[in-house]
Amino acid sequence: MAYEGMIAETVSIVGDKNQPITAYAARPLGPGPFPGVVLIHHLPGWDEWYREATRKFAHHGYAAISHNLYHRSGTGDPGDVAAKVRAEGGVPDSQVIGDTEGAVQWLKSQPWQNGKAGVFGTCSGGRHTFLYACHTKSIECALELWGGRVVMSKDELTSKQPAAPIDFTANLACPLLGLFGNEDRAPTPEQVDRHEAELKKHGKTYEFHRYDGAGHGFFYYDRPMYRIEQALDGWQKVFAFLKKYTA
Repeated sequence: MAYEGMIAETVSIVGDKNQPITAYAARPLGPGPFPGVVLIHHLPGWDEWYREATRKFAHHGYAAISHNLYHRSGTGDPGDVAAKVRAEGGVPDSQVIGDTEGAVQWLKSQPWQNGKAGVFGTCSGGRHTFLYACHTKSIECALELWGGRVVMSKDELTSKQPAAPIDFTANLACPLLGLFGNEDRAPTPEQVDRHEAELKKHGKTYEFHRYDGAGHGFFYYDRPMYRIEQALDGWQKVFAFLKKYTA
């Protein structure tokens, strides 16, 4: 068997407003160059699932990084930190955009990276993925998995989330992959319809795949919401999409 290995470690990157934040990076051993993927974690936080997903991308030949959007709220158990962040009304959208741009630029500056990168996120990270993709020209593709609150009513807007991501669709500057469960309530199938209609209206390049028998979080093997057949198919679509635009 051929030798196989990877390096995975916590690093410090420059986030929004030039503030340092932590991130978890993983890549195959060797000189590369490797295509890149930036993972935007979900509402439950910078947790074990996201570390494992980061290593999964490295196993498949990618240089991957998952930055800690909750860094400024302290360290400790990811669930406790996430609860504190939720109590504070979440993190500002503008800060997420700045932190993600910092992660992309850190990744693209590495000598073993091929200069191309996609952004991947689930749940709130899916929302942030789409939002970020509408505010940058730094990435080659975006992968939004069940992004809740891309479509928002006026009464859902806050000072930290002052606009619905769907309102920025015209600015999307890269191809988009969307994976959704038809039993999800955030986003609902009707919200996914609106999301897709807006992409069509503006002539964007996208692929949406919707799964019967799946709700929110159907990739999460450590939770009852896991759906193995839909998740396996979804991962195949993730890697095919990344390969198309970042290899």
